[in-house]
Amino acid sequence: MKRALVSVSDKTNLVPFVKGLVDNGFEIVSTGGTKRVLDEAGIQTVGIEDVTHFPEILDGRVKTLNPYVHGGLLARRELPEHMATLKKLHITPIDLVCVNLYPFKQTIAQPDVDQATAIENIDIGGPSMVRSAAKNYRDVTIVVDQADYKQVLAEISDQGQTTLATRAQLAAKAFRHTAAYDALIAQYLTKQAGLVDPEKLTLTWDLKEKMRYGENSHQQAWLYEDALPKSYSVLEAKQLHGKKLSYNNIKDADEALRCIREFNEPTVVAMKHMNPCGIGRGASLEQAWDRAYAADKVSIFGGVIALNRSVDRATAEKMHQIFLEIVIAPSFDDDAYAILAKKKNIRLLTVDFTKKDEAPRQEVVSVMGGLLVQEQDVLAEDYHDWQCVTTAKPSEDQLRALMFAWKAVKHAKSNAIVVANGDRTLGVGEGQPNRIDSLKIAVKHAGAAIDSRTVMASDAFFPFGDCVEYAGQHGIKAVVQPGGSIRDQESIDMANKYGIAMVTTGVRHFRH
Repeated sequence: MKRALVSVSDKTNLVPFVKGLVDNGFEIVSTGGTKRVLDEAGIQTVGIEDVTHFPEILDGRVKTLNPYVHGGLLARRELPEHMATLKKLHITPIDLVCVNLYPFKQTIAQPDVDQATAIENIDIGGPSMVRSAAKNYRDVTIVVDQADYKQVLAEISDQGQTTLATRAQLAAKAFRHTAAYDALIAQYLTKQAGLVDPEKLTLTWDLKEKMRYGENSHQQAWLYEDALPKSYSVLEAKQLHGKKLSYNNIKDADEALRCIREFNEPTVVAMKHMNPCGIGRGASLEQAWDRAYAADKVSIFGGVIALNRSVDRATAEKMHQIFLEIVIAPSFDDDAYAILAKKKNIRLLTVDFTKKDEAPRQEVVSVMGGLLVQEQDVLAEDYHDWQCVTTAKPSEDQLRALMFAWKAVKHAKSNAIVVANGDRTLGVGEGQPNRIDSLKIAVKHAGAAIDSRTVMASDAFFPFGDCVEYAGQHGIKAVVQPGGSIRDQESIDMANKYGIAMVTTGVRHFRH
């Protein structure tokens, strides 16, 4: 008789699967809670103690770590000496293992879990059985995912056993399963120990979907999500309407969410090719939309819009007038949704904005041959901490406008310049090889909107005085920049020449 060892934490669809094994001539060996479930279902099982001739000990910590289990798993059936050893020691071969592991991931995902509870949910015997069975996949079928129950049963019913190709695929999945499990444990214990730069980086993600294509149509692409997802994420967004998100949609939507979380008052962010083309804030969401739209009426076409308030009818009616790829908000009023959903392809997403300030995970960026890892740029800043370095001093209104521009410039690609007032961006220049060209682009976009309220933010210091001179020549009245150039005094002198109030932050915000 063929023998299967079944020991699972997640018992979904377990009973029908095991009944199918029994119907195909398998004897079932089981443990603990799994055995109780199967016994209650009327399935005859053999207790693990009857196989190991040893009781479960240490509160169940040791039950399957035994030669009667692992000998039955690891013996190579084609080697006479292995089979002779089993016969001599009265070890029965095990032909199929169905195991999934203690719920470590679910345990540490709980908000207030203590370390002792987490450690008790580290499975030892389960991964050992999975690895033994997977190593010997030529003779043993290893099942770690209920999604495979149907295929395994079908092959056993049709052919008496699974195919070698299936066993090889299941073995690879099994090692991915234990690798991901160990990676989460390693991450958790590393964090608990306070290590920020371990000698090995263990990361794991779960496949969310295969995408139609990547950045371009000739590139294949896949979307993976962090094994412990964050709620404030486009990957955790609820899509209410529209086509599936593309690779580029996800990149743009992610950048829009990063930007919108900077602002607490009603704010609208328009993102295009991962750069903000317009940011507006106001007393109402409609007013914020009007200001974001006015910032760049051309670039917003086909853009990704993030709003930090529930979308109301008035705002929806205005957004409906132009082509937009994606609208992301905490929610949509019913009538607002009805208006926007008239367009078949627009994507409407909701995200949990109450979690926007949850501790962010490190960013991981691929480079050829490796990864770059860094903290996210979520530094909390207060304009009262800035230093004024010019004769002219900024007013309180100018400081608030400078802070608005400073938050915006963080999310434009370097070299980045934002020209703004206290209500909206007027012009954004980004991604240019030199800063003066970015400034010229921003000023050109701002055009006639530049007035006595206009301020400018630069994501990094001015290497020369030319940017401040150009700003002064075009009517900009206040500037915020990190400072720190060996030629800072040139920019300060130029600001004094044009009566510009300049403050330095001591912090730059490059974004590449």
